[in-house]
Amino acid sequence: MHPPQGESLQKLAREKYLTTNLRALQQIKQQNMPEFVRANYEEFGHTFAYSVLGETTVTTREPLNMQAFLATKFKDFAISPAKNGPFFPLLGNGIFVIDNHGWEYSRALLRPQFARNQITQLENMEEHFQILADCIPDGAAGSAELQELFFELTIDSATHFLFGESCDTLKHRRSIIHEAVGREIPRGAAFAKAFNESQTHMFTRFFLKGLHQWHNPKEFKDAVKICQEFIDKYVYDAVALAKSGKLQGEVEKSKKYNFLHAIAKDTQDPVILRDAVMNLLLAGRDTTGSLLGWCFYLLVRNPDVQAKLRRAIVADFGAEYDPDRITFESLKNCKYLRWVLDETLRLYPTVPINMRTAIADTTLPLGGGPDGKSPIFVPKGTNIEYSVYAMHRRSDIYGDDANWFRPDRWENRPKTDAFGWEYLPFNGGPRVCLGQQFALTEAGYTVVRMFQQYKRFESGEMDPFIKCFSTLTTCVGGKGCLVRCYKE
Repeated sequence: MHPPQGESLQKLAREKYLTTNLRALQQIKQQNMPEFVRANYEEFGHTFAYSVLGETTVTTREPLNMQAFLATKFKDFAISPAKNGPFFPLLGNGIFVIDNHGWEYSRALLRPQFARNQITQLENMEEHFQILADCIPDGAAGSAELQELFFELTIDSATHFLFGESCDTLKHRRSIIHEAVGREIPRGAAFAKAFNESQTHMFTRFFLKGLHQWHNPKEFKDAVKICQEFIDKYVYDAVALAKSGKLQGEVEKSKKYNFLHAIAKDTQDPVILRDAVMNLLLAGRDTTGSLLGWCFYLLVRNPDVQAKLRRAIVADFGAEYDPDRITFESLKNCKYLRWVLDETLRLYPTVPINMRTAIADTTLPLGGGPDGKSPIFVPKGTNIEYSVYAMHRRSDIYGDDANWFRPDRWENRPKTDAFGWEYLPFNGGPRVCLGQQFALTEAGYTVVRMFQQYKRFESGEMDPFIKCFSTLTTCVGGKGCLVRCYKE
């Protein structure tokens, strides 16, 4: 079957035209962006085209289409300029925003550092968890905003992994709680704050697409500068060690793993090192922090799931902390814990919307014809937008309860023609997330320790309707994830 030609795609764009991305920006402000996108698919179909300022974008939530541009036709597609330009000030030429030889080099540089022997090092996690627990009041005294705390936990653990020392945002919070220090923000906490602010501005730039340079306020530039200066200190220290010939000795004698020192053995280019670390900080903090926030948000609304998970955790890890029982293998083998995390990522994937651009005339397998079952022609230069969030909520894939939190659905997952491509919280194909197991191990560890530390969790004074706060990723919005954590 010959796919429709270019004129058919333009016709589709005219017939299924959406308003400009100014409407999307309004939805971001209202913290409803993922649902706004999903509703468009419900109205216009699983694959359709729209135009903004004369530029056509094909948008899809078809698993087979995602398989095509992420894997089987990987070389026909590249990172969209609509993504690279808006993100460049902070992420530079890091692994998330580059292609071809630059991407291959970055991936080859980073891959060995996510070897199993690194992701099994859980001692650092316990150190940071203990500080987290010190920042959570007993449920009788009030609620804890867990989403915010989890982001601080994951940026502390991510900087520990990357630099060999943490930026200690949780320690700063604990000191304020106990009035042990003044209110002056230390360097690490200032970095974390600037990192958040930078992402908020970059997300706005992303939805402005070709007009992203119009959004470049002083606040954004100042935040980026703070982030770069924070990381540059560690980068130049590593470069100096490497050039002095002392780096290998430092790596061997240090008891703490230092990601930056490990990759500085292969390159001493400070820009490459900074970009690599900045991109991994984004992934290392946001993926796990968002997952944990949504997980507890859902658990306090589903007490039956919470009770079943507690039984599974006690059975596999014990009711009290025992470091010998919490290992990479035991976390991976606890089925119900994994189902809870998988179901959380299904409903609230960290990156709900993503983009590619066709770099050659090509086709996608679905979206053409009256029923959308025929291939479509995709001319070179066409933007491809895809929503994992919307795909994960398709009732024809996950059933009539696709919008409900039901971890048991993973026990007997039905196989389809696109099996394995209907679930993509960590992307797929050659660009699948390098840190996937790192994130799941860290999240699983934190969930287990929270259940060992606290006897029950109850909802605090959260918003009655779900709000998604969107930057480059998405997390619990509104009042946040307010949870009462009871030790007894």
